[in-house]
Amino acid sequence: MNALEKAARIAVRECLAVKKGETALVITDEPLLKIGRLLWEACRQAGSEAILMEIIPRKTSGEEPPPAVAAFMKKADVLLIPTSKSLSHTKARREACRARARCATLPGITEDTMRRALNANYQKIAQLSLKIAHMLTKGSVAHVTNPAGTDIRMSLKGRKGHPDTGLVHKPGDFSNLPAGEAYMAPVEGSAQGIIVIDGCIGETGVLRKPITMQVNDGLVTKIAGGAQAQILLRAIKGLGKLARNIAELGIGTNDRARVVGSPLEDEKVMGTVHIAMGDNASMGGKVSVASHLDAILLKPTLVIDDQIIIKKGHLVV
Repeated sequence: MNALEKAARIAVRECLAVKKGETALVITDEPLLKIGRLLWEACRQAGSEAILMEIIPRKTSGEEPPPAVAAFMKKADVLLIPTSKSLSHTKARREACRARARCATLPGITEDTMRRALNANYQKIAQLSLKIAHMLTKGSVAHVTNPAGTDIRMSLKGRKGHPDTGLVHKPGDFSNLPAGEAYMAPVEGSAQGIIVIDGCIGETGVLRKPITMQVNDGLVTKIAGGAQAQILLRAIKGLGKLARNIAELGIGTNDRARVVGSPLEDEKVMGTVHIAMGDNASMGGKVSVASHLDAILLKPTLVIDDQIIIKKGHLVV
């Protein structure tokens, strides 16, 4: 068994606990078809009624799948979704989980990420993610800074922190794979300050030049930077102001993850912070829009109320 096959087996048997006789649906698209087939084969070997479905790649992360696919998702016991654009923050995915499907999305996953970050200790990741999620739930105000110039505050009052443990064992459970973060939706309209992204955001890859975002009353009002900032602006063009909503505050907890220029893995890197803009309806927020873009900040300091959670990129909890 090679490293990719082993990672697929971990995803199917350990993370999703696929059982004999269950209906396991793998949804993929052409760029990730190889990984989709590996996951399908692992589901078949687990004794499930394994089904592989290929869709046309979506234009943006958060765009809905075809209606027929969305209807089928609600009939599956288990969903594994390796696609080039994320289906995580879609109505179809949320409704499938409400219909008791266990779901893991793997948006934009590369073979390198699958070999390395999926072969992690998920019990350890779960313990740390649960601890930080509890701190987010208890918190009132978060303050994030980083050496690149980020200085932003946002309200957490009344919002629940969520652990992305990678252990998707109960009906309705949802996770990214590879997993490893704690996250929440800040209160809409509360974020004020500047975000200077020095990791990556969306499909920019590792940034050659930081991207600066001015945030006023919970919305990104200005985006500036080099050529990669133009990629970001094109990604949200025509989606309206809700695509600029400060949607998420997240903390990475996977010690096998590395910064590679892919938000799927980069946001899981231990000691990083990511701040997303766009849709937050999947995490207890009020904004629904066909876009969710995670901005990864390197060597951040995160303070919740008076407690330091991360100091210069090192978790201190």
